[in-house]
Amino acid sequence: MDKKKLILLAVALVVAVGTALMARSMFAGSTAPQAEAAVAEPEGPRVLVAQRALPVGTIITADALQFKMWPKEMVQDVYFVEGEADMQKLLGTVARFPVTAGQPLTKGTLVQPGDRGFLAAALGPGMRAVTVTVSEKTGVAGFVFPGDRVDLLLTQAIGGGRDEPGFNATETVLRNLRVLATDQSTETTQVEGKTVVKKFRTVTLEATPRIAEKIYVAQEVGTLSLALRSIADNRAELDRAIASGELVVPEGASPEEEEEILQLAMNRPQEGRTTFQTGGDVSRFQSRFMPSPKSNDPAPSVGAAPAAARPTGPTVRVSRGNNTVIVPAGK
Repeated sequence: MDKKKLILLAVALVVAVGTALMARSMFAGSTAPQAEAAVAEPEGPRVLVAQRALPVGTIITADALQFKMWPKEMVQDVYFVEGEADMQKLLGTVARFPVTAGQPLTKGTLVQPGDRGFLAAALGPGMRAVTVTVSEKTGVAGFVFPGDRVDLLLTQAIGGGRDEPGFNATETVLRNLRVLATDQSTETTQVEGKTVVKKFRTVTLEATPRIAEKIYVAQEVGTLSLALRSIADNRAELDRAIASGELVVPEGASPEEEEEILQLAMNRPQEGRTTFQTGGDVSRFQSRFMPSPKSNDPAPSVGAAPAAARPTGPTVRVSRGNNTVIVPAGK
């Protein structure tokens, strides 16, 4: 190989090495800031924020709040800071103002039990608070807590008298009622992270004015019982209402407006479409319906001719063989 070829080969090798070094430095310079950004973590105290949207009147439960890291320069005195605030003491309070998911809670946002106007703050617009008496049997053995939703069942004995048996019936008269309080408590007690089940004699429910009237009448008609609803029931009934056309979302509504309409529909107490069961549906020895009133007159036999009208005035008894009839005199 001659001298010129060796020189050209050496120059090409130097250029290739230089190009590789330059490319390496360029890529290293562009990735370094990204690595630093991934390692950096926000510094600041942990403040109490809403895990989900909290409309006005929401009763605060353990799954509604969480502590989250917050920039130190943005922390305000009205925030609940971890180590300074006890979240257990906030359970059972009520949201006075709407709170969006991820927003820090302020001390003025929540109304404490015992504060003046506490129960009124828990009510939604146009709603009323009504109280019903329950027992351990009719109150789901104490497994109903403020914030739960229940159906209301009416049991009554219908008919029956000296000679006629009546029958028993149970009817689901109202659905999707929000529990505001049990006895005089709106709080859910927890010990070591477990909810404490307590007995109670009264339950305060949220209802529309019309439904409130029905509840008070139902208490006089028979015995009221609570049936605890599943959390998934509201969504299933909302889908049914949309599919049947009972609920219509206006065209052009924003996502926020649409979500508000759906939330109001899911949380609304429901009446109508009642279902019932009678004693005859449970046992063959019970009556299904009330018997019709008995008549004092004997029922005519099948195929018998209608009875003739009894003649008035003088009559004559005429006998022909085994048959005897009474006819007016002179005919």
